[in-house]
Amino acid sequence: MAVHLWVRHETRETERRTPLIPADARRLIELGFTVTIERSPQRIFAIEQYADAGAEIVDSGTWVDAPTDAYILGLKELPDEPAELAHRHIFFGHAYKGQEGAAELLERFRRGGGQLLDIEYLTDESGRRVVAFGYWAGYVGAALGVLQYADQLKAPLQPTDKNAIDTQLAEVATPPRTVVIGAYGRSGRGAVDALSVAGAEVTTWGIDDTRELDKPALLGHELLVNCVVSFAPQPPFVEAADLTADRALRVIADVTADVTSDANLLPINTAITTWDEPVRLINDTPLLEVIAIDNLPSLLPREASEDFSAALRPQLEVLETGAVTWTNTAESFARNI
Repeated sequence: MAVHLWVRHETRETERRTPLIPADARRLIELGFTVTIERSPQRIFAIEQYADAGAEIVDSGTWVDAPTDAYILGLKELPDEPAELAHRHIFFGHAYKGQEGAAELLERFRRGGGQLLDIEYLTDESGRRVVAFGYWAGYVGAALGVLQYADQLKAPLQPTDKNAIDTQLAEVATPPRTVVIGAYGRSGRGAVDALSVAGAEVTTWGIDDTRELDKPALLGHELLVNCVVSFAPQPPFVEAADLTADRALRVIADVTADVTSDANLLPINTAITTWDEPVRLINDTPLLEVIAIDNLPSLLPREASEDFSAALRPQLEVLETGAVTWTNTAESFARNI
């Protein structure tokens, strides 16, 4: 029996990305997959492109009535209904570290008997994630941090492309002295690349640089870009005692935006920011502002979708072959359910 992938509409109005672009949908169909695509008014790729690729086109939100053997593929959060989730869902669930809404989501899977195959836990033999939006999250997060420091960030934010962002960065007269923490992962590399376009002076820190955190050195930078994903509580990078300190730090771009988890490395902020209000004031004197948008790559929806789909498609091809990546994410669900 053919593997059936059902790509759902993303209900968040600012989500324009897709986990599967038309060219990769065509490839899977050629391999014998059944691919169903829901209509979506904001998706960066037109529904006609999927139809031309051979996909079945259905209305938004109809995944709830999809065949029980279909895999429901998405990116961000599910709508609040149905209360019971019976399908196998592939998306970023953010449900295993005590995040806001995590318990409720897992309970919906318990009641319905479905399964969460969380993309964040799709890992290889070494535990390394094989599919991620990290590079573009870092790129956009760092760019927004530079623009806010230069008082050139305009709200509400709008989806754009890399050339437009690069043009803005190149026009910043005095870019901030910046430290990127987690600089050697996907997000960190994206952040460093954006900062180089801006001509910023960049300090790059990896895990060895934060085992014994040099707090004065950190606070001596004007912009902090946090690209660290933490799975357990550890000493924070910036905490309440630092707010009144003598510091140069003025803007934090929290790319990770893990703000409701106990593993939040920036506990001075406990809520995400949005496209409408991308910046939150943390302290007046001395000034400290934070950007913590949890869907940064959607501001570059085409570039982000193309890269993500290119990495995900080979994994989808081995979805039902016992591949270690799918075994790992299934085991993560089993441990947490």
